[in-house]
Parts: sequence; structure tokens; C-alpha cells
Amino acid sequence: MHRAEETPARNLSGGARLIADMALNILALTIVKALGLGYPAVQLVFLRAGTGLIVMMPFIWRDRQAFRMVDRLPLHALRVVLSALALTTSFFAIARLPFALFTAISFTRPVVTMVLALLFLKEFVPRRRWWAAGIAFVGVYIAVDPALVTLNWGLPAAFMTVLFGTSAIILTRKLSDTPVPVMMTFYTGGLTVLTAPFTLAVWTPIAPDHLLPLLAIGVFAQAAQFCFLQAHFRAEAAFLSVLGYLSLVFATVVGYVIFSEVPTVAFLIGASLIIAAAVWTTLSR
Repeated sequence: MHRAEETPARNLSGGARLIADMALNILALTIVKALGLGYPAVQLVFLRAGTGLIVMMPFIWRDRQAFRMVDRLPLHALRVVLSALALTTSFFAIARLPFALFTAISFTRPVVTMVLALLFLKEFVPRRRWWAAGIAFVGVYIAVDPALVTLNWGLPAAFMTVLFGTSAIILTRKLSDTPVPVMMTFYTGGLTVLTAPFTLAVWTPIAPDHLLPLLAIGVFAQAAQFCFLQAHFRAEAAFLSVLGYLSLVFATVVGYVIFSEVPTVAFLIGASLIIAAAVWTTLSR
């Protein structure tokens, strides 16, 4: 009884942290979009990861005992590689696509997860979910309005972000019993080490007035990850999955206010179809 009465309050508490996560991520991506065309995407990922690792150092030291029994290192390494690819393609894409369109494409992840589960986990996929997949990709086709979007490499990069990011999420689920400090350290530290040589090869000097904003990407992203984890510790997954679609609203507003990106009717129709398909895929059994 106590737990039933507590659930609404915990959902509200978790929901507030998820909204904080979305806001912080959008702040980080806003900086990437504003400055990203001037720097290689891998350099931005390196700066983001390196800054995040510095922010985490006190917590890594505090929880150092958790690192003694780390196993499944190949899976952790693969997760880092996939995450590095996902971040690099996302930073490349967000600098070249309207904010809201990039966010809408990211909502095809439940559909991609379904396909990957079929291919690699041999899970049965009901016919209604295939209908949802078809609706999602019709929505993407409608949302990518040539009147709004200049066709460029940002579009395939956005779809690669979904593929790499979804694969990383599947691996994260397999590693879900890993202590959180260990998981976050492998992620952030691994990204720093993996992207360092590529960054050195393509390093672009940073303008003095860009240094603090670029470092802030890592601070915002690390704080967002903390809020995300706290949200899922507190609230029910079904509640958070529905609330997560607010990020498209936030992205549309930011795109309009900051970057003067006016959403077309075609985009609104397409985004609605994508979200409807994602909700259907997520909630159907």
C-alpha cells in the first residue's frame, strides 16, 4: 500500500530529472549545432568525453572499490566503439540538419531495436510491430521535406547514429549488472582514449571564444547522464518512455527560437507518424 501511494511522487521526481536530462542534452547539442561546422566531429567527441572524465574523477576515486571485479571487458570495449561512432555521427548530423528533424529521426530507435532483436536475438516480431515500422519510415520520408532540408551527408549520418546508438543500448542492457560508476567510467574514459588519435590527426585550432562553450558540452552531457540514471532509478519505465517524447517539442522550440528553423506542415505530419509508431512499438506486446 505504501509503495502504491509512493509511486506517483516517485514518478514526478523521476520525471523532473528526465526533463533536466533532456534540457542539458539540448544545451550540449545547441553548442554543437552552433559551432560544429567549424570543427571535426571526432574532435568535439574527444573534448566532450575528456571534459566529462575530468568531471567524474572525484566520483571515480570515491567508488574505486567497484572496479576490482570488472568482467566482460570485450563487451565493454565494443560498447565504447559503438558509442564513439554514435556520438561522432550525431555531432556531424546535428551541425547539418534542422534540430527538430534530427530529434524526430532519433525516435526511430524502438523500430531499429525491434529489427536488431529479430536479426541477432531471434526474437519473434508480431505483425502489428511491422506495421508500426512501416508507419515510422513513412513518417521519416514525409518529415524530410526538400523545402526544409538541403539533402546532405547529415541525413545518412543521422540514421547511422540511430543504428550505432541502438546497438550500444542493447549492449548496455547486457551489462546492466555492472556498477554505475564502472559503466560511466568505461564509457567516458573509453571515448576519450579511442577518439584521441583520430582527434590528433584532424585537430583544428580552437578559437579563444569557443573554448569554454566547447568544454561546456562535456559538462552538460555528463550532468545529463547523471540525471538520466537518477530518473530511471526513481520512476517507472513506461512513465518515462512517454515523457521522453517531450524532447521533440523542446528541440522544435530551440530550433525555431535560436536557429530560425520554422517547422513545415510536412515535418509536423511526419514527426507525428514517427512518434505514434514509436509509442506503438514500445507499448505493444
